[in-house]
Amino acid sequence: MEQRIELAVSTVIFALRPHPTTGCDTLWLPLVRRIRDPFLGQWALPGGPLEPAQDLDTSARGTLMRTTGLEPAHLEQLYSFGGIDRSPDRVVSIVYWALVRPDEDARAIDGENVEWFVADEVPRLAFDHNLIVEYALSRLRAKITYSDIAHAFTGEEFTIAQLREVHEAVRQVRLDPANFRRQTLAHPRIVATGRHVTGTSHRPPALYRLETT
Repeated sequence: MEQRIELAVSTVIFALRPHPTTGCDTLWLPLVRRIRDPFLGQWALPGGPLEPAQDLDTSARGTLMRTTGLEPAHLEQLYSFGGIDRSPDRVVSIVYWALVRPDEDARAIDGENVEWFVADEVPRLAFDHNLIVEYALSRLRAKITYSDIAHAFTGEEFTIAQLREVHEAVRQVRLDPANFRRQTLAHPRIVATGRHVTGTSHRPPALYRLETT
């Protein structure tokens, strides 16, 4: 008998939060504890079967809302995973990633059987979800070096120091502040807003924005 292939949509949701040991910002993601076989009781990425009446984006956004209550601005398709042995049934997963700004993360709610983990310290996950997390981390850390994706973790306005801290948290490196500032200000789409951070006791840092094309 011909094997039936099912489609599923999973979502890797990244937010920057303090590490529980070091206190430094690092990448976190929510996982869902499975309540049925296969892998009963194990943690897995949020997701589920693609419903006939849903398109891919709608399915991914529905997963976000159910698990975290979030509607992040940055949601994009990441990759497809279809290894033959990744599930007892033949399942191909379309994986999205969502990148969450601090103001969005502040509105996150903990859904039932949902817990946030440091992304580099996730436990053994169901299916091939460890592989998916590793792939997502690798892609993000590569992409942040040549694209504007770091701004998915900032507000519309940001200081140079805040942008540098995003790069350091994602890439897990320390960057020279002077070099980073020089490189950032050379970016043709980084423009000064003319405003400054208020309420500081020292010279208030300038606010910038990413000019859209």
